[in-house]
Amino acid sequence: MNSTSHKVKGHCRCGQVTFEINAKPMITMACHCTGCQQMTASAFSLSSLFPSAAFSITAGEPVIGGLHGSTRHFFCGHCMSWLFTRPEGMDDFVNVRSTMLDDAGSYQPFVETYTDEKLAWAVTGAEHSFSQFPPQEAFPELLQAYAQKQG
Repeated sequence: MNSTSHKVKGHCRCGQVTFEINAKPMITMACHCTGCQQMTASAFSLSSLFPSAAFSITAGEPVIGGLHGSTRHFFCGHCMSWLFTRPEGMDDFVNVRSTMLDDAGSYQPFVETYTDEKLAWAVTGAEHSFSQFPPQEAFPELLQAYAQKQG
C-alpha cells in the first residue's frame, strides 16, 4: 500500500477538533523528556510523524499551547487535548499525538527519545532508544527501517 492510499482520522477528547491524515506514519515515537511528561501528566508523550501535506483539520480550530516559539504545540481550545506539534525547521512535517488517532493502539513507538530523562519504571517497547533526540544523520536510516517493518 502506498502512503497516499492510507487514511486515518483523529480528534481531541471532546470531539470539537477533528482531523484527517491521508498517509501512513513515517515513524512513531515516544518522548520521555520532562517537558512531555509535564504536558501529558504522564511518563512520556506518543507521536507519529506525517507529511504536512497529508494532514488537515476537518472541524474546529486548534490553539497554540505549551511551546509558543519556533516549535509550536497545538491543542483543542475547549478540552485542552494536545493534538499535534509543528517542529522547528520541519515545515514539511507534522507530529501528531498518536493517542488522538482512531485505533491509537496501532501506533506503537518505534523510537524513544530523551531516555536520560525517563522515569525508571516507564517502558515503551520501542526498538530504538536515544538518550536525547536522534542525530539528524540517523533519521534516513530510522525512517527506512520503520517503513520496512510496516511493509
